[in-house]
Amino acid sequence: MAVNKRGKVWLAAAGLVISGQGKWLVVKKSYGGLKGKWSLPAGFVNQGETADQAAVREVKEETGIECTVRGLIGLRTGVIDPDFSDNLLLFLLEAKEGGLIRPQENEIVEVAYMSPEELMLDKDASILIHYLIGLGNLGHLPGKDDLNPGNEFGYTSYKLFF
Repeated sequence: MAVNKRGKVWLAAAGLVISGQGKWLVVKKSYGGLKGKWSLPAGFVNQGETADQAAVREVKEETGIECTVRGLIGLRTGVIDPDFSDNLLLFLLEAKEGGLIRPQENEIVEVAYMSPEELMLDKDASILIHYLIGLGNLGHLPGKDDLNPGNEFGYTSYKLFF
């Protein structure tokens, strides 16, 4: 596997959006390892943004839905081929009122709100989705963003999720 522009340590973020009716916002991508599978909106963290900002951005880009962060659910981490560290932070997001679903052109084939029961029965749902549903009630660590560890560090954004 060739080194891509992200180097050999990857950091990505995903957003789990659950509707008031308990349905999960899921996407089917047109590329990659999850092509044609129901998965959570996700993508790489860009330079100059925090992981939670990346999750919000990716949900908006892939689905058209604007969100706010409720907290951090967890981390998925692995090693690929054996040199690539692949890390994904999963955030619980809340959709803002009045958002209309609008799939991202050229990347997203389909966007839907589906119940956990539907997703568990769907052979096209990703293993991560099946695992999360199997956990039952998902806990999350709330974020704290009005802290300053000291001006000597030069942070323009500093957040804790504990």
